[in-house]
Amino acid sequence: MSLYVSANVRALRLSGILDSLEARNRQAVDGQMAYTEFLALLLQDEVARRDQRKFDTLLRQAHFRNHKTLEDFAFDRLPNLNRSLVHDLATGRYLQEQAPVLIVGPCGTGKSHLAQALGHCAIRQGVDVLFITQGDLVGSLHAARATGSFDRRFRQLAKVTLLIIDDFGLKPMRPPHDEDFHDLIAERYERVSTMLTSNLDFAEWGDVFPANRMLGVATLDRLRHGAYRLILEGDSFRAPRPLPESQRNAR
Repeated sequence: MSLYVSANVRALRLSGILDSLEARNRQAVDGQMAYTEFLALLLQDEVARRDQRKFDTLLRQAHFRNHKTLEDFAFDRLPNLNRSLVHDLATGRYLQEQAPVLIVGPCGTGKSHLAQALGHCAIRQGVDVLFITQGDLVGSLHAARATGSFDRRFRQLAKVTLLIIDDFGLKPMRPPHDEDFHDLIAERYERVSTMLTSNLDFAEWGDVFPANRMLGVATLDRLRHGAYRLILEGDSFRAPRPLPESQRNAR
């Protein structure tokens, strides 16, 4: 490969082509490929590289706890789960509708896994995602207020295309956390999608706002309006495994 070609490819910011140029050139010579076909393959390589780089960036910025996908989700453990709705959500249609997604169920039934898996599906479609617990979310806003960066942090959270809030209701929210949470949900309402996971039944969600019930009603009304709901029922995936018989007999 000539230095002239290499320099111009870099100048055009097509450096991904350099990784496959020699191999594609040999392929073109051996196959007596037309110039346009050769060029098409190089451009295809560049597009694939850019898509992969974008995916890697979005995945890193999502802050998922683990690499969770639908392919490794244990649907067989949850026979009552609305699997058709899960697969519909995987298409991302709810994102186009700017609709909320609410995932509830007892501890250990796979809510966080399912939420991260759906977030992974969204990233595959080029969507920016942020996964964060309720505690970390309101805590980050509180810390930002103390450093004078509240508005910037609020805008970041308000504009992300899919905000996944894990462990909603694990702890009740007191002022000003409840007000910040309400303002964020109100700002995102019917603009972008918000996904929540919670151990609480829907009827208990009002308890998350003990200091201001009316604020809670207004917040939950926005979250529930047009929302897709997934209810997970089953034994905890984290249940301790039974001891082998040899160990039980040794006691």
